[in-house]
Amino acid sequence: MPSEKPLILVVDDEISMRELLEFMLMREGYRVYTAENGRVAVSMIEKTRYDLLICDIRLGDMTGLDVLRAAKKQFESTVVIMISAYASAETAVEAMNEGAYDYLPKPFDNDELRQAVAKALDVRDLGNEKKILDHELEESRHFGFIVGNCPRMLHIYNMIRQVATTRTNVLITGESGTGKELIAQAIHKQSDRKNSPFVAVNCGGIPENLMESELFGHKKGSFTGATQNKKGLFEIANKGTLFLDEIGEMSTHIQVKLLRAVQDKVIKPVGGNEDISVNIRIVAATNRELEKEVINGNFREDLFYRLNVIEIHLPPLRERKSDLKALAQHFLKKYSKEMDKEMTKISSYAIDLLNRYDFPGNIRELENLIERSVALSNTNILLPDSLALSIHKKRWKDRDNDKGGLDLDAVAEGISLDKELDTMEKAYVKKALEIANGKKPLAAKLLDINTRSLRYRIDKLGIEG
Repeated sequence: MPSEKPLILVVDDEISMRELLEFMLMREGYRVYTAENGRVAVSMIEKTRYDLLICDIRLGDMTGLDVLRAAKKQFESTVVIMISAYASAETAVEAMNEGAYDYLPKPFDNDELRQAVAKALDVRDLGNEKKILDHELEESRHFGFIVGNCPRMLHIYNMIRQVATTRTNVLITGESGTGKELIAQAIHKQSDRKNSPFVAVNCGGIPENLMESELFGHKKGSFTGATQNKKGLFEIANKGTLFLDEIGEMSTHIQVKLLRAVQDKVIKPVGGNEDISVNIRIVAATNRELEKEVINGNFREDLFYRLNVIEIHLPPLRERKSDLKALAQHFLKKYSKEMDKEMTKISSYAIDLLNRYDFPGNIRELENLIERSVALSNTNILLPDSLALSIHKKRWKDRDNDKGGLDLDAVAEGISLDKELDTMEKAYVKKALEIANGKKPLAAKLLDINTRSLRYRIDKLGIEG
């Protein structure tokens, strides 16, 4: 009945803990039932829809994760809080991956549990949780808010909530252009460090001979050009968050020095003799498979495990196409306002064309495309012809077929747009590589894409060299 208080099931093999939780939650006005093991709990879950499940991870006959899975399979809306005196960070992450809302280590403070229960019941579905996070992110004009409602993104919003309240290092993985820095900023803004600095550094954009000085600072006279003392990014980010983007690009020499800073929370400026203590949280990001880099000897294993305590993996745009329309609309609104245009809608046919494209550059490529399309459009609606992709028609029509050309008259008989786009793309990439004498950074610059995106296209299109 609508007027009834939420129904809670407590699962713990210790009778004292069951009785304590039952008494405490009933005093809060909740309806509470208990189960002494996993088998009994699963049987009760199959018969009754509970609003909240509080479950110990270690049970006599099965694990709490088994009960969690059974609860989510039976009623997806059931919110689950896991508790344990023995669980490791790995177990906690596994529980969250399986759909747990929260994890509390024993012994826990009673007020802490009451607050966790109240919050869990306030956001008993991921949709509401997403709205709460969006609202909090939207309040900060430093980074706006994250767009997307697909299941994988909803899970990421949940992970942000979970890890932000801890001091654990986080590794964000995903292809270039998926929004890794936005996630790092969200973690910072949800944490108790939100009023302290968020400092971002692109590890692939700083020459190796300057990296140590950038990270740890230097003393006056320590090398040619060091005309005064300089604070490093670790010291600048003190009490806040340091975001190390493209961590996989860092040389092994710098990795050794970074390991000490991450492990001991102390740094030593170049040319300095004294250690400086720092209180920072590390959030790192990479588009590489760091496990393979460790195996190949390009990345230190000890540093990898220090950084990868909790991993958040961002899916590429091609794997979350259900979010494409919302993302495109978001960028349309953004750039229409910046360019003082009254564009409010994207035609369904234009969305269909966008959905047919894989976007190897991910959200960054989509944003760039919408920005150019808004600039080129003369109407208040984004039509297929407004898409900047259409400018390629002028480049296609005069090219021979063996060079990636497209016979536009063939459209009347039906064509495969994806195959034609691949043919055109392959011709451009091969030509850029030819002009650049095989040098990928220069070829990428000629095509106005980053090197990672170029490598993706080379692999996708099967281009040799």
